Amino acid sequence: MSLVTRPVALVAAVIFCNTFALGAFPVLLPDMGTQSGYDDAALGVLAGAFGLARLLTDIPAGLLLGRYLRRAMVIGSLALTAGNICLVSGGPLAVLILGRGLYGAGHAMVLLGGLLITSRHAATARHTFSLNVFEFSGMLGMLLGMLLVALFPSQWPWHISLLIASTPQFAGLALIPALLRVIGSDVPSGSSLEPPTQENETASRQESALVRWVRELEIRRITLLAWASGCAMAIAWASVGQFILPLRAAREFELSRLGIAFMLALPQLVDLCVLLPLGKLADRSSRPRLLGLILLVLTIGVAAMAFGNFGWAVFGCALFGLGLAAWMLPVSLMGRPASARAAAWRVSLHRTCVDVGVFFGPIAAGMLADRGQLWLAGVMACIGLLAAGVLLLAHASREA
Repeated sequence: MSLVTRPVALVAAVIFCNTFALGAFPVLLPDMGTQSGYDDAALGVLAGAFGLARLLTDIPAGLLLGRYLRRAMVIGSLALTAGNICLVSGGPLAVLILGRGLYGAGHAMVLLGGLLITSRHAATARHTFSLNVFEFSGMLGMLLGMLLVALFPSQWPWHISLLIASTPQFAGLALIPALLRVIGSDVPSGSSLEPPTQENETASRQESALVRWVRELEIRRITLLAWASGCAMAIAWASVGQFILPLRAAREFELSRLGIAFMLALPQLVDLCVLLPLGKLADRSSRPRLLGLILLVLTIGVAAMAFGNFGWAVFGCALFGLGLAAWMLPVSLMGRPASARAAAWRVSLHRTCVDVGVFFGPIAAGMLADRGQLWLAGVMACIGLLAAGVLLLAHASREA
């Protein structure tokens, strides 16, 4: 029997093709500064435009996905392509920021749609495992994107390297028609994924729209903790993993593009090794306790990457990879709502919290770097992870 259903396999293939450019971008970030003359603040804005676009897209995407899932996947894929065209043009900073923003908006739409498809079509006994298969595919695409640009000649302009590394995205576009066929027609926003009973229909008519929405969304303490954990992990990933680490590798450790790529690839390699086993473990154990412990390990890894010497930074990259393997655990903590609308809203609100971190991390790091206080970005990332981890462990202890 197949480990994942056909819709999950197809949406995993789509996200795999669409994350090559996402992995290539941070490797090329130092070259963007040296070849185009951008200062750290400009690089921070360029990197942060991705998170801002995702942040602004999450809520509208939640509204759209609950009713028009198929259309949202098409719109997201086209936005990804348009954004990459702007980026690889090598144009002025405004065009690059626009491209990064379009790429972020498209990625948000495709990612949210992929999470919703995975949650709806995964086998019940392999829910977290299927989410981790989806995440595994995205991480593998990022890793290969990093390695591709590392192998290109260093004298190539950064936008040419990005163009070639991003070509798998066209294969992702080609997979969209097959994905649309297997996920069926769009589900109306108010419909349930399970057949409603007569009693449920009567109760639903008696409830106000607001009460019904709150009941369907089921915002509980664990949901809030899941959102907070996602935000803390995103701040660490965006500020340290995607900004501080490549700049330290180039400036302090004096590594070439190949060396930078291998430092950035190490967390992805560790992530790929532990992601699927971690998914199986999460389906059989306490997910809040497991996520809390991983966040504490991730705190150590982020501190080593941000403040350690070369040896400690490499060790931190390995621990960071273990933390990245827990990206989908907050989603699994929120459960599987019966309503398609509730599922779309819950995931989109979670991604809003994540993208607050993805936007805030590099913007803050770039501004702090311009003032010679980059260390504060690492401190903030560590404090957020530590607080989220402790709160999750306390919740798990109370529930035991």
